[in-house]
Amino acid sequence: MAYTKTTTTSYGTRVKNSCMGIGVGFVLFIGATVLLWWNEGNSVRTADMLEEAQEACVEMEKPEKKDASLEGELVCATAMATTTDSLVDKEFGVGATAIAVQRKVEYYQWIEHSETKTEDKFGGSQEEVTTYTYKKEWSDDPVDSESFEDPAYQGKNMVLTNVEDEDQWAENVSFGAYKLNEDLIKRMSSTEEIELALSDELLSQFDKNTKEAYERFYEKKTEASDSVQTDSGYQYIHVKGNEIYYGLNPAVPQVGDVRVTFVKVVPAKVTIISEVDGDSFKAFKAKNGKRFQTLVMGKKSMDEIFDAENSNNTLITWLIRIVGTLLVIGGLKGIFGIIETLLKVVPFLSNIVGWGIGLVCTVVGLVWSLVVIAIAWVFYRPILGITLLVIAGLLIWIFAFGGKNKIKQLANKQKEEPAQA
Repeated sequence: MAYTKTTTTSYGTRVKNSCMGIGVGFVLFIGATVLLWWNEGNSVRTADMLEEAQEACVEMEKPEKKDASLEGELVCATAMATTTDSLVDKEFGVGATAIAVQRKVEYYQWIEHSETKTEDKFGGSQEEVTTYTYKKEWSDDPVDSESFEDPAYQGKNMVLTNVEDEDQWAENVSFGAYKLNEDLIKRMSSTEEIELALSDELLSQFDKNTKEAYERFYEKKTEASDSVQTDSGYQYIHVKGNEIYYGLNPAVPQVGDVRVTFVKVVPAKVTIISEVDGDSFKAFKAKNGKRFQTLVMGKKSMDEIFDAENSNNTLITWLIRIVGTLLVIGGLKGIFGIIETLLKVVPFLSNIVGWGIGLVCTVVGLVWSLVVIAIAWVFYRPILGITLLVIAGLLIWIFAFGGKNKIKQLANKQKEEPAQA
């Protein structure tokens, strides 16, 4: 059943909050403007770096054999990434000869969800009605139920064991006759499940600890019918494939159950772009100071990798442009929101004014963002930026200030002059 909480904010408090919002709005507006400017510069620097890197990059045709002539060169090479390192998860004793052993933990918990509706009242106050609902879901972290709004759900969460996610990476990964550096190693994603084979001694200890935690929280002894026993006779620990499950029955999870899964990153064919550094690699440093190296799974050509990097740079640039513009608009609304708040004594009037303020802030925020982006382009790309501004100015003159008619007049005048001659 949903839990509802109603909060009323007085007119005076709303005006006070709006006054504080002016300062926040200015900070947001200035910060978003700086973000937009920085984004354009970063985009250009990244594009320049990628262009410089692509021009400098050469193919390493045989990474299986060291080539002294490639020392200090930015290379593109494809080979098997392999290792002989043995990695062991000390807490569980799970090990493998692999590039990485990764532990993932999930907790079955009550999760709080909320939905809020607001209504302006005559006199300027505001009524806020928040509806809270609760569902059992798997979560990456334990959830503190003591902070839940509904008293009936406070203290409802527990965990049968506390385990953290953990990744272990090999230090020695061969790439032909060379070794991959740490950054390149951690870009690998060729994962496979680890078939678990835990010792009876460890499972017995886990089962005992989990039983104590369960009975302490639920304050009842376990009935045989409540649990699903494993082949080894454990009630609270279930091992299947790459998963360790803490709980009575994996098919019917209860609050507090925990599941831990293990995967390994196995040797695989990869393609790298990096600078040769002795028997290993390091990031390429461009003239503008930006660094670059990458690893992709499988065999890829140099052009494919750089095309993908340029597309990624463009995507990130546009995402930040959109976020920056929305922040500029939000900042302007924070600055001028006081006007709408002052009129909240008459809700329908404030709604009309608020709509108008929102529209103006949106238009002004959009124009401001475009101007900042355009000026940034002039600063970082003078020729292209100025050309774009000239074209934009010409279009504004043609369509907004009668330039179109003037062009027609000039065209007609030129036609008349030959006729008179």
